[in-house]
Amino acid sequence: MDQHLTENFSIANVITEDLVNLELQATTKEDAIKELTALLYQHNLITDVAGFLEDVFNREKEGMTGLGQGIAIPHGKSDCVTKTSLVVGKTAQPVPWESLDDEPVSIIILFAVRNVEANTLHIKLLQKVAMLLADETFIEELHHATTKEKMIELLSKEPE
Repeated sequence: MDQHLTENFSIANVITEDLVNLELQATTKEDAIKELTALLYQHNLITDVAGFLEDVFNREKEGMTGLGQGIAIPHGKSDCVTKTSLVVGKTAQPVPWESLDDEPVSIIILFAVRNVEANTLHIKLLQKVAMLLADETFIEELHHATTKEKMIELLSKEPE
């Protein structure tokens, strides 16, 4: 991916309403990741559920993905990914997760990254999301988002 593309890169390019589930049934971290992975598979963004899950769970072992304030950003860099995407879920009840503030999470932003783009796009994505999540107001708005449109609109914002 050339420099020009990454500079104008928007999260809106990697997330659609089909990839937002505001009613996750999960009560565990594993189930939340599985539910979100199923969405990726339904929309042909990954070729192999088991393979992708393995990559995500391996990454989980490397370090915490719970950022605190009820938000987690698990990610899988994987050969199973056909198009780098973000999938977002909100659980009805907060789910136990290893997080910086030791609190459970209710918003999960799962990154699915093609291995070939792992270094450029993945880092851009993480940077954008991290910048947004540094803003308390933004986090509050995410937690209060009740529609897929609102969730996407928030995540597609340019960090200030």
